Amino acid sequence: MYNLKAIVVGAGIAGLTTAIAMQQAGYTVEIYDKTRALRPAGAGISLWSNGVKVLNRLGLGEQLAAIGGTMNRMEYRSHQDEPLSHIDLMPLIHQVGQRPYPVSRTELQEMLLETAGRDQVQLQMRCVAVEETGDQITAIFENGHRATGDILVGADGIHSEVREYVLKEPIAPRYANYVNWNGIVQAQPGLCAPDNWVIYVGQGKRASMMPIGGDRFYYFFGSPMPQGTAVDPQARQDELAKLFAGWPAPVQQLIAALDPIATNRLEIHDIDPPSRLARGRAVLIGDAAHATTPTLGQGGCQAIEDAEVLTRYLVTTNINVPDALQRYEAERKERTATLVLKARKRTDTIYGKDPDLTRQWYEQLKQESPEAVTGALAKVILGGPMR
Repeated sequence: MYNLKAIVVGAGIAGLTTAIAMQQAGYTVEIYDKTRALRPAGAGISLWSNGVKVLNRLGLGEQLAAIGGTMNRMEYRSHQDEPLSHIDLMPLIHQVGQRPYPVSRTELQEMLLETAGRDQVQLQMRCVAVEETGDQITAIFENGHRATGDILVGADGIHSEVREYVLKEPIAPRYANYVNWNGIVQAQPGLCAPDNWVIYVGQGKRASMMPIGGDRFYYFFGSPMPQGTAVDPQARQDELAKLFAGWPAPVQQLIAALDPIATNRLEIHDIDPPSRLARGRAVLIGDAAHATTPTLGQGGCQAIEDAEVLTRYLVTTNINVPDALQRYEAERKERTATLVLKARKRTDTIYGKDPDLTRQWYEQLKQESPEAVTGALAKVILGGPMR
């Protein structure tokens, strides 16, 4: 289809990537976001090869490589510094045809924002309702503004208003029973090898460092915690020091090096896979469609895949927009639902929902072959639209 006008609600990874893909297809795109300023939730993100390939196709590969870390291997170690597994990622990279890029979320969003056009994003625009009449669809905003187009893209996150229109009912986010702390530190001797992703696990908790561009590490910690806890930002370093007391020296060095004010503290939620992803001329992408826990590292990648698949069906089919959206739903619904539920199960295992299963997982890490790990990663990567 040609000469479409798209209304994109949400200017995160999903919304901006979709806007770029649609602009390159020749469509008119209006982008709206409810925030006063675009600030990513979280400090870093692992973009596995399936997401990177889509960004390559959009002409962003060189820029992405410049901000991405060189991650050639990964290893698991216990909270007592016992080696559990060591995986060379180069065979995976050669199998799937592209290396992964851990990146700063801020730098990724800046790259996408500059490409989509900073002046194309209207801020402080909270979508509160949707109307569809004939061959047009309208997003209605809290301030009374109405944006009308041929297609409405709901990229408005886990608390999506567009999702409520598509499903005709709300979906409440589900607390995953753990808190994630994350941020960025400069690389320094004693933390981690500059091309290695290390994950320390034990006591139903984990601590990790992952290389990103600029000689830095993206770090994250995770620990089970009741919902509703709150800690003053100044106290986050002390909180981590208590939770991870006695863990290996690199973890202690990381805690000492981090800036507590710049450390995000997030209660992690996901959503149950929705019954549909499209209704009429409205479609869901990103967290609005499949908000997930980050334990598979596929949240951002799935949002980027959404952009590719959605735009491809709009460009290559010419019956009408609702028909293209149903084709998008047919391709994306099962894949994203499977990954959300797989990440949920992995989250429960990592964070000790069943302590016996968590202990079994620690033992499995010692016995699992590197080929089994890279094979599982390859299966997820090659299941995407860019094989």
